[in-house]
Amino acid sequence: MEMLLSGRGLIISLIFFLLKFSTAIEIPLSVQQVPTIIKQSKVQVAFPFDEYFQIECEAKGNPEPTFTWTKDDKPFNLSDPQIIVSNNSGTFKIPNEGHISHFQGKYRCFASNKLGVAVSEEIEFIVPNVPKFPKEKIEPLEVEEGDAIVLPCNPPKGLPPLHIYWMNIELEHIEQDERVYMSQKGDLYFANVEEKDSRNDYCCFAAFPRLRTIVQKMPMKLTVNSLKHVNDSSSSTEIGSKANSIKQRKPRLLLPPPESGGESSLTILKGETLLLECFAEGLPTPQVDWNKLGGDLPKGRETKENYGKTLKIENVSYRDKGIYRCTANNFLGSATHDFHITVEEPPRWTKKPQSGVYSTGSSGILLCEAEGEPEPTIKWRVNGSPIEKNPFAGDVVSSREISFTNLQPNHTAVYQCEASNAHGTILANANIDVVDVRPLIQTEDEENYATVVGYSAFLYCEFFSSPEAIVSWQKVEEAKPLEGRRYHIYENGTLQINRTTEEDAGSYSCWVENAKGKTAVTANLDIRNATKLRISPKNPRVPRSHTLELRCESTCDSYLKHSLKLSWSKDGEAFEINGTEDGRIIIDGANLTISNVTLEDKGIYSCSAQTALDSVADITQVTILDVPDPPENLHLSERQNRSVRLTWEAGDDHNSNISEYIVEFEGNKEEPGRWEELTRVQGKETTVLLSLAPYVRYQFRVIAVNEVGRSQPSQPSDHHETPPAAPDKNPQNIRVQASQPKEMIIKWEPLKSMEQNGPGLEYRVTWKPQGAPVEWEEETVTNHTLRVMTPTVYAPYDVQVQAVNHLGSGPEPQSVVLYSGEDYPDTAPVIHGVDVINSTLVKVTWSSIPKDRVHGHLKGYQINWWKTKSLLDGRTHPKEVNILRFSGQRSYGMVPSLDAFSEFHLTVLAYNSKGAGPESEPYTFQTPEGVPEQPTFLKVIKVDKDTATLSWGLPKKLNGNLTGYLLQYQIINDTYEVGELNDINITTPSQPSWHLRNLNAATKYKFYLRACTSKGCGKPITEESTTLGEGKYAGLYDDISTQGWFIGLMCAIALLTLILLTVCFVKRNKGGKYSVKEKEDLHPDPEVQSVKDETFGEYSDSDEKPLKGSLRSLNRDMQATESADSLVEYGEGDHGLFNEDGSFIGAYTGSKEKGSVESNGSSTATFPLRA
Repeated sequence: MEMLLSGRGLIISLIFFLLKFSTAIEIPLSVQQVPTIIKQSKVQVAFPFDEYFQIECEAKGNPEPTFTWTKDDKPFNLSDPQIIVSNNSGTFKIPNEGHISHFQGKYRCFASNKLGVAVSEEIEFIVPNVPKFPKEKIEPLEVEEGDAIVLPCNPPKGLPPLHIYWMNIELEHIEQDERVYMSQKGDLYFANVEEKDSRNDYCCFAAFPRLRTIVQKMPMKLTVNSLKHVNDSSSSTEIGSKANSIKQRKPRLLLPPPESGGESSLTILKGETLLLECFAEGLPTPQVDWNKLGGDLPKGRETKENYGKTLKIENVSYRDKGIYRCTANNFLGSATHDFHITVEEPPRWTKKPQSGVYSTGSSGILLCEAEGEPEPTIKWRVNGSPIEKNPFAGDVVSSREISFTNLQPNHTAVYQCEASNAHGTILANANIDVVDVRPLIQTEDEENYATVVGYSAFLYCEFFSSPEAIVSWQKVEEAKPLEGRRYHIYENGTLQINRTTEEDAGSYSCWVENAKGKTAVTANLDIRNATKLRISPKNPRVPRSHTLELRCESTCDSYLKHSLKLSWSKDGEAFEINGTEDGRIIIDGANLTISNVTLEDKGIYSCSAQTALDSVADITQVTILDVPDPPENLHLSERQNRSVRLTWEAGDDHNSNISEYIVEFEGNKEEPGRWEELTRVQGKETTVLLSLAPYVRYQFRVIAVNEVGRSQPSQPSDHHETPPAAPDKNPQNIRVQASQPKEMIIKWEPLKSMEQNGPGLEYRVTWKPQGAPVEWEEETVTNHTLRVMTPTVYAPYDVQVQAVNHLGSGPEPQSVVLYSGEDYPDTAPVIHGVDVINSTLVKVTWSSIPKDRVHGHLKGYQINWWKTKSLLDGRTHPKEVNILRFSGQRSYGMVPSLDAFSEFHLTVLAYNSKGAGPESEPYTFQTPEGVPEQPTFLKVIKVDKDTATLSWGLPKKLNGNLTGYLLQYQIINDTYEVGELNDINITTPSQPSWHLRNLNAATKYKFYLRACTSKGCGKPITEESTTLGEGKYAGLYDDISTQGWFIGLMCAIALLTLILLTVCFVKRNKGGKYSVKEKEDLHPDPEVQSVKDETFGEYSDSDEKPLKGSLRSLNRDMQATESADSLVEYGEGDHGLFNEDGSFIGAYTGSKEKGSVESNGSSTATFPLRA
């Protein structure tokens, strides 16, 4: 692909240079030469809205040309004060001021110097008049119904194009149809008028778009008298005579006008559009047809417009000349008109004279040929004058050529060839320059060029030489002409080096030599590394709706990186620079991302790299994978009672092989329309023998599966119905539902519709006491439940259930053992004792109840306990029962999460599937003291360079009699190494603070505080703080309370608080209520409410009063130094707490204050330093 693009670049370069070499020789302006007109105006229109009108004429030559003008073939003086003349050219401007109509005419520019005169083509300057309709009084028109009439427009003359419209005074178009027609001249024709044509506001509008002007003719009034409206006094004879005055008539042509006779002639220019129109009056309205005598209308270029009244032929050619006939018909007759069409053409060049540069003594020829109809007349001029007046015109002069032999400098001139006929004039200048000079190299010396390895290099050496010159190239260091097939020198001096290598780099000299001398320039060539490109991944396979990501990895020469441009295309069509507007296709430089790909995204993707010197591309084939198309043409064969063969044809796999087919069926009588999977078939198979159930009206469909996913289901197959049969299976999952004592409610899974095998499905239920030598009791039911009464509670029975339908019974049923209904246990366990393990955990033991007193299946035992009082303060607690269940036959259980130093009562009861039995007698026990919880807070309230004062709050739960605190501290200083831990025992329980001394200055400490009872100390709460440095920071907080400003501030705050409380008290006594409070009552803020609850919980004076909405936690009240007991560890079976109804209650005991969420107790205090 890289070589392909390299070759393409070479071809493009060759075409460019060949075109460059084929152009006429350009004479440098430094060489004397005749004038050449390089720019001139065409037709110029003086639009009234333009500021000025410029007529251009520019020419080059040496000596510099001077300019003169003619207007309508007469000399035109540019000294008119209204004219503004441009410097160094013949261009002049006419300002749009005052009257300029006298400037209208045909201008011609003459550029002359001592060597010759160049003549421009004619430049027409048009000063259009402002078109106006004449002021006139238009008499009303009155006609009878059925008459023909023409409403004339007679638009004013103006600058083409002209557009004519007929409208009413409200600017609504007059409707045109087969009966009403507007001619090309703008007149409105009626083939026959109707009463609805009456109106007093027929207006003709003429629009001149180039002048931005629309003019309106005075409104016309047309009255159509209807013969239906006669006086009531008229006799029937008068009515009949008026009715007969509307007579049907054959067509009569109104266009072309009747005075033109039956035929007319028209000349049309080749390439223009021919418009022919015919309109006839008559009743009924005539129809118009067109044909060409002796030939056919030109297919593809002819159209009939305006209901056939206009024949339009575009791009007329000579073969379109001839006779065209229009025929107007109705059932009474016809009328015809013949158009004789002649096609002519303005002059056009077939051989245009070409300028030439010649050396002295050489030969030359000027050819001038033109075509047109009529045939153009050709005239020669020399320097703008007739050739007859020039003595050095040439050796041979004819109407079509001028030839020269032995050209001399006095032959230098500008020759004009003019071709004209009735439709216009064309003029061409041809320069004859006789020049003898040493070669002039126009390419700059020391030009630098570059190319890449393997590409062609082009070194320029453009020159002008007369006489002709010889060009040679050589490498500077070798000093000999270049030779070999890799080198080619073009006529204009350019050197091409093919298939360059790194050795081609260096400096080259171009030598140009003719009879007058020789000249040279130097060119420098650099060879760069070729650009390389690779797209990844190669030939990806992407599932539909996924994302395609392509990357274009490129390397190029370091000197070319600034010019490197990457572009992406698909199947030869380039992407937009940034992708698509909807963002589905994103191009980010070397990355192309297409989201949600579709099948249309498959194709060949190309990445192209373009630098200033080369281009390269790489491609990748992208395959889009999709789910398969649905299988087709499903066919059933080999139909049997219990099987059928299904065959199908595979759909398009969309580039991913089909791995399997899923065969589905529909036929379930209970769920009609529901499709279920029947079987799966390997992807290479398209037929399968299906096993079927009896008594089903089957319909099948097939789904194809590939690596992308599933296809849509196929169209359903024909129906296949299987005959009924006896059941093949019996119900499963036979069981007893919870029932009353001495009762069995037997239930089972009913057979599905597809398992019933026939009509009349019933269930035969038989039962008897297990192992008893008695007859089976039997009952047949249609539903899937049966209620059976039994003489005893919770007795075992053998039960069988068999499926039966109209065609027979199912297989012999298997017996299952079921028990009759349970009753509540009727006795309570006896508590043997309660062993206190620790302050929060006890072990309860009891005696099991006899099996015959369970009256069912024993599920386990339940312990109920509640706190009666706290041993710390002796306050009693309201009864709040906690429940813990232990599954299975057992005689002990562990009760965790108790409050330390408290008195409890507990009971034990047994439970079965029916429910719980009676409780045992309450058993009273006490828990010992435990360690306290951590203090509620620890703060450093004062710090100095060597001292710190700490303050703390009591623990929420003391769990015993508080004996004091353990205060510890150590140096941390934000490093991994910490200092020695210092202990202070505080033996006064009521002590709320402590003053530490002999600390190090500017040192960070960590403090630990634990509350203690006789059982030990609890979890610590921590705090960190830094002592102050030496000098100016010492005593920062010592005397703040003695400062005057601080005392004043505190007094002001106290006064404001007192005033606010007084106002609130007065307002409340008056029965008022704050609006904010009302809003809070109606819409409480959760965060505010939470803060309030937490505040109340923190300062509650009683652990015994739970707050509304408080949260409970399994391990909230467990002690730090004792095991954190859990239900998982001590309970068996159903690990959890249940209320009396068996539901989980989520807590055991203890305080219920909101906000008692356990924390790590750590915080950090930062103290400001005085700057």
